Amino acid sequence: MPKVRPTSLRGTSRERWATKLGLVLALAGNAIGLGNFLRFPRQAALNGGGAFLIPYFICLLAIGIPLMWVECSIGRFGGRHGRGHTASMFDLLWRHPAAKFIGALGLFIPFTICCYYAYVTSWCLAFSFFSATGAYFDLDTPAEIGRFLAGFQGSERNEYFSGLAPAYLFFAVTFVVNIAILLGGVARGIERLALFAMPLLFVFAVVLVVRVLTLDPPPGGGPDQTVLSGLGFVWNPDFSALRKPSVWLAAAGQIFFTLSVGWGIIHTYASYIGPDDDVALTGLATASLNEVAEVVLGGTIALTASVVFFGVVASHEIAAAGSFDLGFQTMPLVLEQLPGGRVFGTLWFGLLFFAGLTSAVALLQPLIAMLREDFGLPRPRAVLLTGVLLFVGTQPVIFFLQHGFLDQLDFWAGSFGLLVFGFLEILIFTRILGIESGWREITHGARITVPRVFRFVIAWVTPLGLGAILLSWTATELVPALSLDGLTAEDRPYVLGSWAMMVALLGGFCVAIHYGLRRRTRNGAGDDT
Repeated sequence: MPKVRPTSLRGTSRERWATKLGLVLALAGNAIGLGNFLRFPRQAALNGGGAFLIPYFICLLAIGIPLMWVECSIGRFGGRHGRGHTASMFDLLWRHPAAKFIGALGLFIPFTICCYYAYVTSWCLAFSFFSATGAYFDLDTPAEIGRFLAGFQGSERNEYFSGLAPAYLFFAVTFVVNIAILLGGVARGIERLALFAMPLLFVFAVVLVVRVLTLDPPPGGGPDQTVLSGLGFVWNPDFSALRKPSVWLAAAGQIFFTLSVGWGIIHTYASYIGPDDDVALTGLATASLNEVAEVVLGGTIALTASVVFFGVVASHEIAAAGSFDLGFQTMPLVLEQLPGGRVFGTLWFGLLFFAGLTSAVALLQPLIAMLREDFGLPRPRAVLLTGVLLFVGTQPVIFFLQHGFLDQLDFWAGSFGLLVFGFLEILIFTRILGIESGWREITHGARITVPRVFRFVIAWVTPLGLGAILLSWTATELVPALSLDGLTAEDRPYVLGSWAMMVALLGGFCVAIHYGLRRRTRNGAGDDT
């Protein structure tokens, strides 16, 4: 890595994780989110079942773990020199005017995702409450649950909800919890949340897995409505699917989504470790915890239970409809039919809430780091300003949900943006910084022997693979998205409005970064305390 003189901010020391376990659980909490329990089983079922694991694990080894190590090492290097966000880190690695603006994606992406992710997390809290109170337990069909969800989201007024007030209340509670955790700082806020929430999440998940695996078919159920049929629905391999480029794209997309690589968050979290602390074992442990949560636990609960109660055909239709349908329309029907359904419903949505909460606080930390280290704001002011921006950015998602506002933010920031940022950062790491310096940083202080084959993978396989995926994604997804085909005249202005919002956010981050780094240089400031 380049030799840079470390600086400090008014003589104070930088925040650090209090424990190694806290760091790993915080990184795992960042990675383990709604995608593990809702998105992954759907992707597996629709893309070859057990055969999907072949491209999935290839992408994990060729892209996921290498990028995890790359981002952890960049983050540790940045923290060593008082840099806590990717714009500042890239400016350090590559002394070129474009570097900080490429790094701006590592602020834009997580903040934009949080503008809808925090709202979706609040749905989990709401449905945990609805499960505990039995609010939906007299509904018997997916259509009725769909109307219940639409009424809650404000898409329609019906006999269940007369407006957005309940959804807004649960969003407000979730918003306040997020801000309160972030006010506590890295060790006393984020780490304490991880130490509490992650073990609880795994306990909830294991209890639910045991319950799903012991389900009995409903009275009058068909021959395919069994636990074995449910597991087979998710995992029976269809090797013909491996010939489809879309399956490989889905696998790569799931790896990006599940490990949170290409988001800009791992860099920030890793910047709070010691200058000589291990990143190789830390990154591997984080990825391993995530894979257990996703493949073993997430791949067992929702769709298996759906098959037991609705059969294979109906479950395929549910999976094809979308991840949120699986989580918020199908699972309530499954849970209400279980003995002790209120308890298990509260656990299921509580699991999703904690998974979403640990990810939501991670999504906001890069912006807080930028405000602190580049503009010298104390943590309370930086957190409150971030909270104001998040609150404003979430309003169009809440009020224009039915017009596709959330879907647009998810596509551009949560899908396309991740691929672009991941591709650009691996080029900077391997071609501008150089693989020799990068490999030394990855293996510095390592408690494990990193197989040397990964040096070749990081240098060649990862950038070439990401380049191929980005080109395929551009051809298959980007062009149709830009054409606005299939949109109604009513929805088109809202889609264009979402684009304007994202352009304004990215432009605003670029301006803030430009002036923030200039201020930093003038003042000789470095550490984010």
